[in-house]
Amino acid sequence: MLHIYNSLTRQKEVFKPIEPQQVRMYVCGMTVYDYCHLGHARVMVVFDTVYRYLKASGYAVDYVRNITDIDDKIIKRAAENNEPMDALTQRFIDAMHEDEDALNVRRPTSEPRATGNVPEMLAMIQTLLDKGMAYQGKNGDVYYDVSKFDGYGKLSGRKLDELRAGERVAVDEVKDDPLDFVLWKAVKPGEPAWDAPWGQGRPGWHIECSAMSQKLLGDHFDIHGGGSDLQFPHHENEIAQSEGCIGHKHVNYWMHNGFIRVNDEKMSKSLNNFFTIREVLREYKAADIRFFILNSHYRSQLNYGTDQLDAAHASLSRLYTAIRGLPEAFPAAYTDYENRFVAAMDDDFNTPEAIAVLFELASDINRIRKTQSDATAASLGALLQRLGNILGLLQDDPESWFQGSSNADGLDAASIEALIQQRLDARKAKQWAESDRIRDELKAQGVILEDNAGGTTWKRA
Repeated sequence: MLHIYNSLTRQKEVFKPIEPQQVRMYVCGMTVYDYCHLGHARVMVVFDTVYRYLKASGYAVDYVRNITDIDDKIIKRAAENNEPMDALTQRFIDAMHEDEDALNVRRPTSEPRATGNVPEMLAMIQTLLDKGMAYQGKNGDVYYDVSKFDGYGKLSGRKLDELRAGERVAVDEVKDDPLDFVLWKAVKPGEPAWDAPWGQGRPGWHIECSAMSQKLLGDHFDIHGGGSDLQFPHHENEIAQSEGCIGHKHVNYWMHNGFIRVNDEKMSKSLNNFFTIREVLREYKAADIRFFILNSHYRSQLNYGTDQLDAAHASLSRLYTAIRGLPEAFPAAYTDYENRFVAAMDDDFNTPEAIAVLFELASDINRIRKTQSDATAASLGALLQRLGNILGLLQDDPESWFQGSSNADGLDAASIEALIQQRLDARKAKQWAESDRIRDELKAQGVILEDNAGGTTWKRA
């Protein structure tokens, strides 16, 4: 039975979907004005894994993840580049999809863009105005009145008075309350604008997720996810907007993944420790990044560094070693490994525990290969791959994992195989010095040879 930690209630709860065997999930996506960074990678991988596991558990999943393609940062970046805004956003949407594909992240079932759903935002704002939960300020912006929503602060656990104490109020106040947040921004010169009953302008950031989730998933759905940085104010404001509009609860389970830190410091451009996904992919395999993310619980803080990625690569290589050279087989069924894997994932998607089960399985495969038939090991190897697939891991052919592709100045596979054959010929002729010379030459090129009963295999260091 799946349990999910609900950020709203601050406890693990038994997952009970609104409709049997049907899950509706919304995750806050990217603001597309730059390349995706490691924080984005964690959101992508975490909720892709949730999506995969729900589907593997037999649920039909309607997974919506939005794209913010209208925003202050987007407008500023397009102006700096002297580039049309839609060209800028499409370029980075394409780049985001490339990063997702590299990380083996499946596309959500729906990926709505903010600019394609402005009518729904207008309708929601109008409803809030009609209900007296929003008002137009002196500057033409439309604001949500947080004092009209009794539950404001329930997600973050903060009280209104405490929140107000931390707010800085502008001298020429245009809001009734410093906590009131913008739903609609009045038109400004050089900015895109849409017509609205209260004047031309563009939507605020918070309203887009409320409008798009309601449009695509209905006014009551199962799971809402995102990074922990969104818990306040973004998700707090979503609750206020959505529930203020519809008059009842709109999300049953709130999920938030933890931050990524770099060498125990917060990742930020000002600290010069800010890494895009594609920068890291120049040095590491995409699977290394995915394993690194999943080897910590999604709610924990995650510390990034080269040591951690090196360890992730070594760990994956151990798993691939267990299945390397095994014949094809059907996965073993009804095993203790699978039961414990499922128990780990049912415990709030505890991927580190699930991965630990994979390593136990790999150890037993290695033992069985030495003492029993390859057929028994092969069925467990197929199980290892099937369970790994639920996490989006072990997607490569083992030989491809170890041998990979050559660098620009490295040996290609054909050249390596030719040198291995020369070495075998030298060994048959008992020319041991020549055999050692070829082994050392390959080692110098980053190629490691492994002699075993079945012959000689190789891998790149």
